[in-house]
Amino acid sequence: MAILRPRALPRARPLAYACAAPLLAAGLVAAAASPAAADGPVDDLRRDIDALLEDPALEGAVSGVVVRSADTGEELYGREADTALLPASNMKLLTSAAALEVFGPGHRFTTGVRADTAPNRGGVVRGDLYLVGGADPTLTADAYDDLAEEVADAGVRKVTGDLVADDTLFDDERLHPDWEADDEPYYYAAQISALTVAANEDYDTGVVTASAEPGGAEGDPVEVGLEPMADNLEVRNEAATGAPDSAPSLTVTREPGTNTFTFSGTLPAGGEDYEALRTVDDPTAHAAHLFADALEDNGVKVVGGVGRGAAPEGADEVAHRSSDELGDLLVPFMKLSNNGHAEMLVKAMGAERAGSGSWKAGTAVVEEAAGDLGLDTSLYEQADGSGLARTNTMTANGVADLLEAARGASWWPEYENALPLAGAEDRMVGGTLRNRMRDTAAEENVRAKTGTLTGVSALSGYVTGADGEELVFVVLNNEYSGSAPRHVQDAIGVRLAEFSREGTQRMADGGAPEAAPAALDAPAAALDAPAAALDAPAAAGAPAVGPSDLECTWAGTC
Repeated sequence: MAILRPRALPRARPLAYACAAPLLAAGLVAAAASPAAADGPVDDLRRDIDALLEDPALEGAVSGVVVRSADTGEELYGREADTALLPASNMKLLTSAAALEVFGPGHRFTTGVRADTAPNRGGVVRGDLYLVGGADPTLTADAYDDLAEEVADAGVRKVTGDLVADDTLFDDERLHPDWEADDEPYYYAAQISALTVAANEDYDTGVVTASAEPGGAEGDPVEVGLEPMADNLEVRNEAATGAPDSAPSLTVTREPGTNTFTFSGTLPAGGEDYEALRTVDDPTAHAAHLFADALEDNGVKVVGGVGRGAAPEGADEVAHRSSDELGDLLVPFMKLSNNGHAEMLVKAMGAERAGSGSWKAGTAVVEEAAGDLGLDTSLYEQADGSGLARTNTMTANGVADLLEAARGASWWPEYENALPLAGAEDRMVGGTLRNRMRDTAAEENVRAKTGTLTGVSALSGYVTGADGEELVFVVLNNEYSGSAPRHVQDAIGVRLAEFSREGTQRMADGGAPEAAPAALDAPAAALDAPAAALDAPAAAGAPAVGPSDLECTWAGTC
């Protein structure tokens, strides 16, 4: 899941899902009367995919495309299959597989609270209290409150020292050096820590929700806030209520290296509220301050302040929290393409196997796990876990090999379940494919991972053909200009869903494979994207695009 960088994009075209122009140009009409039909279903499939890849949206592009039978291993289609390409969020296919291989689907990430001394009869801990992070991405404000309540239930009433945040499971490199610096304020590039806060039930880590509500009349104050709020954060409200029906211009910025959030601009009187995610500086400190507030709310007084350090060996554990199992955590991670989860998993793998919670150690462990799965690790280069870095590369054959290997792994059910399911309305089922391939043979059939960067779009996964044959497919589109060619990827997915060894209609014989509703191009009306989701100013490195150009994760519509 990666963001489209600022770019002047052409006006969105109507859905070319049926790809009528290139198909007509290729002569794919009246297939029953065409000599090509005698070549057989596989040859028909190859010609149809070739025609789809001639779509004008891919002019000048390089596309790595592979289709294989998962039942027999036969390659049904290949193009630029060994070319190293940017995978965008398709890198998460490898990260998640490696995490399952290293930890197992039943693994839980733990957070502990330890004390220099056990509480005495009066409930006093003489010394410090330690909040020890264990790479749990699901620690919401409510989870910290539950943890504080457990501390109180353990008999702690007073701590004579400090509350010390221990995030030493990971190194102190918060942002990957290959990420764009301008992305830092936005949630898809949040700082990474072994001790962090999830701002919502999607478990977006290292961020807060910035909200604003307009007043009733022009000139009235705008009510603003951050959630979860803690005393390490500061709010500056420079926003105002504008005239009714005026265009909203409210933005939220954070000064680099600080946690000072400034709300500026206007919201129209009587208009919609504003909401957006913004990253915090130093997520460890935010977690510690939030926990300090929760302790106070639960009747535990910390005499000292909030500090940073490592819990000593032998410190008494007074509270403990475990995350859900990894197999369940993969659902919000993969369905919603959560970058922060990917990076936490990579660093956690490094800590687990190499004793170093760093990107370097973690990616080395991923490579080791890939080798254990029988993969040729020369077919990819991994810099981060999410695919946000443009130094990641994979080949289409490499991705296909991974998808095939996953089907034979003990953790296959969890892996399969975590992939977005085309057209499924439930956002924790359909994920980033929720609004794609609806009302076609691919609906609730294609399970695949999406990916988007500027000039990079990907869709790779699994589909069942018309006669029950299981297929693996990979589409990596690089170096195109304009909007992401998702309509081409969707058309390939539908064509594969209709593929039959017994023979299937050519695509232009009766139109497209099944119906090709215009809604599959995810127009603004279908995405229903709130204005606040697109608020980031271009000057700050935000996407200068409209809703139809964004993967649904970015538009807040998955």
